Amino acid sequence: MNDKELLELLKTDPQKGLAELVQYYGRYILKIAHNKLSDVCTHEDIEEAVSDILLLFYKSAEKSGFEIKSVKAYISVIAARHCVNVFEKMSRRQAHVSFEDISDTVADKESDLEALRIAEAVKALGEPDSEIFIRKYFLGQKSTEIGQQMNMKANTVDKRISRGLVKLRKMLEDETL
Repeated sequence: MNDKELLELLKTDPQKGLAELVQYYGRYILKIAHNKLSDVCTHEDIEEAVSDILLLFYKSAEKSGFEIKSVKAYISVIAARHCVNVFEKMSRRQAHVSFEDISDTVADKESDLEALRIAEAVKALGEPDSEIFIRKYFLGQKSTEIGQQMNMKANTVDKRISRGLVKLRKMLEDETL
C-alpha cells in the first residue's frame, strides 16, 4: 500500500486506515518515541505517546484534507515535536537532575565527543551552577522555573548562567589549545 492509498483509506474508512497506518508506520513511530523518551518515560508512557502521535497525525491529515505528499516525513515531524513536548513535561516532574543521567544520555544517544566534552565542562562548574545549566540547556526550563525549584530568584539564575557561560567558554578554549 502506498501513501496515496493509505490516505484515501484514512479518508473513507478511518478505522481501517488507522489500522493500516499502525501496521506500516507503528514500529517506525515507536522507534522515534523510544529514542527520544526512553530516559524519562516508562514503556507505557512511550506507548501512550505513540498513540497520541497517531491521533495527532490523523487529525492533522484530516484538517489538511488528506493532502500529504509523504506520510513518513509528515509523521516524523509530528512524532519528533510530540516527543519534545512529552520529554519537557516529564523532565519537569523530576525534582532533581543528576549529572550522570545527562552525561549518559549525551554519550549513549549522540555518541558525540564534543557534547560529552561540554557535559563534563558543565559538571566542572560545580553546584548549583551545573544543575542550573542542565535545567536550562538540556531540559529547556525557564529561569523562573529553575529559580522556583532551586529556591533562587530568576535574576540570580540568569546571573549564574551569564557568569557560567564565560567560565565554560574559557574551559573549552583552554582544552583545545
